[in-house]
Amino acid sequence: MGSTAQSPAVTTHPHPAVLYPDVAARGSLAAALQAVAEECGFAVSVTSPDSSPLSHAAAESGLPYRKALIVSSWVAERRWSVRGEEPFEGSAVIRGDTDDLAQVAGAARAWQDGVALGDIRQAAPFVRLTGRFEVPEPDPVRLTESEWQRMRTEAGEQDRPAYQALIEAAYAEPVLRRLYPFTSHWTLRFSTTTRPNLTLIGPCLLADRVEQGYTVSKGFTGTGLPAEAATAQEAVAAAVRHLPEDPGPVTFGAIRDGRRSRSGA
Repeated sequence: MGSTAQSPAVTTHPHPAVLYPDVAARGSLAAALQAVAEECGFAVSVTSPDSSPLSHAAAESGLPYRKALIVSSWVAERRWSVRGEEPFEGSAVIRGDTDDLAQVAGAARAWQDGVALGDIRQAAPFVRLTGRFEVPEPDPVRLTESEWQRMRTEAGEQDRPAYQALIEAAYAEPVLRRLYPFTSHWTLRFSTTTRPNLTLIGPCLLADRVEQGYTVSKGFTGTGLPAEAATAQEAVAAAVRHLPEDPGPVTFGAIRDGRRSRSGA
């Protein structure tokens, strides 16, 4: 007899009320956060969506350059994640996860009160700074600087010395430092516009294992303009040679009226 194909296993998770009975008793994650905040001696303003009141909540900020802090419940275990974004690119400036709801409430209060990013950890030690700094206006030059800082912070946290060396070498090159950096599959790439609408420019730089050096190519899969470099500095120099003579200043990659715009207006 022929074998019968087996259906893939379906992963099921407990209902939020099972993992979070205290939240369910309050009716929403927002209400539970407000209650635990009161127990800790402070107040916080939080809302939950009607579609998922037990799993999600948002704390608005009084600062115009902060989007609402998003709180999300994990589905497989009792834990919460927070994410605080800047409004121009929708990029995270803080994030973190914890099983302590009181610390989540502390993070929400600090976010709402406009506490400086570096001081939020005093109220909520679980919060991690992504490295981005806050930009009050949609300034593409400052957003580019912020993204470089985020990328250097991230590279320093990874156990990938070749990748960190590549990021630092690219940042040290003035021509590349003026471009907006981003990565895909550990490949460093550049744009003449900020998020959310990137405009690719120049080659891709891939950091292989230290003993294998670096690859400079047209595509992030290693296709086109292939060049091998033994050091990060050599890879950066090769990338600069393949850039247009004057890439121009970085502009804001806005999306307007449902259409992508590459204008800095």
